[in-house]
Amino acid sequence: MLRYLIRRLLAAAVILVVISAITFFIFFALPSDPALLACGKTCSPSRLAEIKHSLGLDQSITTQYSEFFKGLFGGRDYGDQSVRIHCGAPCLGVSFQTDTPVLSTLLQDFPADLSLGLGAAVVFLGLGVALGVLAAVHKGRAADKAVVGFALFGVSQQTYFVGLLLLYVFVDKWQILPASGYTPITEDPLAWFQGLILPWATLVILYLALYTRLTRSSMLDVLGEDYIRTARAKGLATNKIVLKHGLRAAITPVVTIFGMDLGALIGGSAVITESVFGINGIGKLAVDSVNNSDLPVILGTTLFAATFIVLANVVVDMVYGLIDPRVRLV
Repeated sequence: MLRYLIRRLLAAAVILVVISAITFFIFFALPSDPALLACGKTCSPSRLAEIKHSLGLDQSITTQYSEFFKGLFGGRDYGDQSVRIHCGAPCLGVSFQTDTPVLSTLLQDFPADLSLGLGAAVVFLGLGVALGVLAAVHKGRAADKAVVGFALFGVSQQTYFVGLLLLYVFVDKWQILPASGYTPITEDPLAWFQGLILPWATLVILYLALYTRLTRSSMLDVLGEDYIRTARAKGLATNKIVLKHGLRAAITPVVTIFGMDLGALIGGSAVITESVFGINGIGKLAVDSVNNSDLPVILGTTLFAATFIVLANVVVDMVYGLIDPRVRLV
């Protein structure tokens, strides 16, 4: 198990290095002159040369990436003797717009994404698996048709429609919830919970359909296996057959998708939900940085999200050996 974990972590590190190199090349080599984006519209040639030198953009692209990669482990300094900005390790660069380290901005917005993504994921995974098992066990009956119908309804909806509808009903019309927004849990736990109810509900409605259908399909395949029929012939209780033997084997593809979804949500993929409910998370930060052509922030958010997705897949691989005895991690 330990050797397998080490190999997976090393593979994840290699993947992240490749992603960093590709994204750095895309954002800093393809634009005609990244320094122009940092300098602004009214930029004199002397000011442009100064910015290029302070940000290291007057060097070759390989040297720029080498300095960027070194900064991930040892930090680096930007600017000259008069104005020097220190970016501590792991340094993802300094924003063109605010002259602040990108990582500090990401960490400032990260709690909102963690609260939003993790809270919604726990609900849509648990509820989706439960509904999927219910539909598979009662295949062709009223319960199965109701669950499938609900799943079809959920998968056909859009984030902005569901979010705005929930805001209208629960905030504007019935006024039973306050206007949504993110409040740090350390400041006011009740306001934190109330502000995230509707964003959680929006993500649950959208993701629940996927996990319900996936669980139902996987369970139907497993319940048709020979060892399930043998267990039924031996007279084992239905609940034991479904939960211990059936679900344990059927949950593997669900866990695979869940790992990627959870990593993406925590990494800021719920950008539309954040925009609808006024949550300042990493997704919204990424959109703002694109609008402002803030290349270091775009690069930082990309690597931040990629890190969580890659690490989530490593965790999923380890969980395989716990939930399915047929998987051997060696």
